[in-house]
Formats: sequence, C-alpha cells, structure tokens
Amino acid sequence: MARKLLLTHIDVPGIQTFDVYRQHGGYRAVEKALKTMSPDDVVEEVKKSGLRGRGGAGFPTGMKWSFLAKPEGVPRYLVCNGDESEPGTFKDRYLMTHIPHALLEGMIVSSYALGAKTSYIYVRGEMMPQIRILERAIEEAKAAGFLGKNILGSGYDLEIYVQPGAGAYICGEETALLESLEGKRGNPRIKPPFPAIAGLYGCPTVVNNVESIAATVPIINDGGEEYAKIGIERSTGTKLISASGNLVKPGVYEIDLGLSVEEFIYSDEYCGGIANGKRLKAVVPGGSSVPILPTNLILKTANGNNRLMTYESLADGGFQTGSSMGSGGFIAFDEDQCIVRNTWNFSRFYHHESCGQCSPCREGTGWMEKVLHKIEMGHGNLSDIELLWDIQRRIEGNTICPLGDAAAWPVAAAIRHFRDEFEWHINHPEDALTRNFGLAHYADPLVPIVS
Repeated sequence: MARKLLLTHIDVPGIQTFDVYRQHGGYRAVEKALKTMSPDDVVEEVKKSGLRGRGGAGFPTGMKWSFLAKPEGVPRYLVCNGDESEPGTFKDRYLMTHIPHALLEGMIVSSYALGAKTSYIYVRGEMMPQIRILERAIEEAKAAGFLGKNILGSGYDLEIYVQPGAGAYICGEETALLESLEGKRGNPRIKPPFPAIAGLYGCPTVVNNVESIAATVPIINDGGEEYAKIGIERSTGTKLISASGNLVKPGVYEIDLGLSVEEFIYSDEYCGGIANGKRLKAVVPGGSSVPILPTNLILKTANGNNRLMTYESLADGGFQTGSSMGSGGFIAFDEDQCIVRNTWNFSRFYHHESCGQCSPCREGTGWMEKVLHKIEMGHGNLSDIELLWDIQRRIEGNTICPLGDAAAWPVAAAIRHFRDEFEWHINHPEDALTRNFGLAHYADPLVPIVS
C-alpha cells in the first residue's frame, strides 16, 4: 500500500473541523516550528526535503523561499495559489474541501519561515463551497490561538485571508494572481522584477500552490531528510494526482513519486484499468497544457524503459517523445476517443482564457481553435495541418506568461504523435462525422532507441 502524508485521515468523519484534525495530530508542525525552530531552520528543512512546486513548474520550494528579499521595515507576503483552473486538475479543490486545516497548518508554518505577518489564500471564484470551508477553518484556528497575535506565546503574529478570484484561468499565473489580488485586471506582469523582490503591493512575496504548502506539514513533523527518502532522484515525497477520463476508478490519489505509469493506470490500488474493457489510446499526464502521449510512449520511454510518475521520467525524451508532470492532471483516453476533437476542445479553452495582452496568444489561440474546428467538422485541407504547426510555433516562447506555451504544446503534440488521425479526418470527412479513427497503431510496441 502506498503511504499517505497529505490524505492520511481523509476518511475520518469530521476531519474538516479543527477539533477532529487536532485529535489526529493536527497543528503539531506549527507547535514544533514556533517553539523549537527559527524561520531559517524551517527553510532549511524544506530544502533538505527536495520538495518541488506541485502546481506545475516543479521548481524547488526551499530554493524559491531562499530568494525572498528581506529589506528592513518592508512587509513580506505569502500567497497560496488555489486558483486551480487547469482542465483535468482537481486535487487542490479536493484538499481544501476535505482537509482545510492541513492547508492552514502549512500556511502558518510557511508564513513563519518567510517572516510574513499577513498571508492570502487566493481561490478560484467558482469554488464558493471551498471558500466558505476555508473561512470557517480560519475562524476555528484563530479561536484556538493558532492565528492572530502572539501565536502560542511565540511572539509571532499572523493573519490569513481568503480572496475569491473571478474565474479567470490566467490568474493561476503568479503575477496575474497578484494583480487580481490588488484589485486590478488579472494580466501577467513582465519579469523581472520577480515577486520575490517586488510582488504583492510591491513587496517581497512568495506564491506557492495549495499542495506545495500543505506538504510542508509532514516535512516539519518528520524532518526534511525523512521526506526525501520517499521517491527517487530529484522527485521526492508523495504527489497528489487528479485521475480522470476513461478509467475504472477516477479520483484523487496520493502516490509515492517513482510509481510506474502502468501500475498507476492498471493496478486495483489506483485507477483499476480502462473502463468498459476498452484499450488505452493516449494520456495527458499533467493537465491540459502538457503534451499528450500515445499508449506506447506513456507506458515506456523511447529507450524502452518503464515510464515512471516522476518529473524526470515523464519528461524523458523532451517534447519529442516525452511530456511533463505538470499539475498532476492525469487524463486517460480509450480507443474510442477522438484526438482531433479533444485538441479542438483544449484550444477552445485557451482561446477563451487568453487575457489578450500578447498578440501571438490573443490572435493565435483563436486561429488554432478555428482551424481545428474546421478539421473536426469535415471541412479541412491537408495544408491546415502545416498551418496549425506554424501557428503554434509562432506562439510558443513569444508571450509574457506561459499561457501561450500551454496553448501551443497540446496542438504540437497532437500533430506530432497523431498526424495520421488528422489526415484521416481530412481525407474521410463524412466518416469522421459519424465515427472515430480508433486505436490504430498507437499502442503498438516501439523499437527502443539505442543511444
């Protein structure tokens, strides 16, 4: 059985309340940090743990904290990014719904480490139930003396506020989030300066994902070195995975990093295989913005090694034959699913969510949506495939924030790995309107690349 660090008590009745959470060891990390550790000690433990950002970028959390500027007399802020808007990703919502005090405990520990006296949890506006749950949890923690003035007699003061967003995907980008938090339109900022130097209200700020912050609790409780023993290589600890699509058991799973993709999909402990006895055709392993891979490349690398649920293994082969851990939004497609239609659906999303600040993204996402819709509806030409490739190439790397890349990568990967399905749609428009291309050769074993 896989160990659980974040979801250990997920099934305990009433675990979302302070009293029950406390009875099951809650807030021990706060007591340990505030009573026996300095802020620098906490940062050092997080560095030792090897924890990497769980929101998508995978940047080492402890290193990010160490970049925070500390000018005399200037406030510092911790902002939790709970905007979770990536299609296929719902792990943070699950955590905030069922164990809100795990996030609050992590917020207190992290704020103490950073010297923040005021911290914010920014939550996607549509998640009103989660916002109410967090607000209630803050009231409980404050009543118990874990928030407010002089927490546990330590001399440390902290206030945490929940800020609803307005439902914009772009506000998942940290600088757009900060703009929104300041009451402005959620447009990404040009960097530098980075938030660690000039973030919220022009002050040093750290923005971390919900899961990243919650993970600091077991790190402080057990020690960074113990946490680092879980996982392999530079992928340490456990990871929450949002599993969806054509799976027998979709849901949120906490895995040890290093688990094989094949075991995650097919073992009864996790997803239980592909639903309705179908065969696997493709997987998007990290949310809609990462490259889709056919079966033969998601289960094995191009070199013939087992593909593992780690940052390194999922990226093995670069975007030619690999993908990315991303936000952990694991979407499985069975043999009856249409890759062209799915790519069009993703492009519709990115076109809708573009803030419009950068021309390549503002115009290019709309063009890609229109061309993909044209192909899907049976009016495409073979030249449209090259047009799509050219559009995505001109978007990638040419925008202020990564939304342009996030829109380009799914299209590039779909063409790279499923070009014959696009060609079939164009050459057989009437058939494409009534049936799908099928599994074809996408599950056929690959001949390993010998380096």
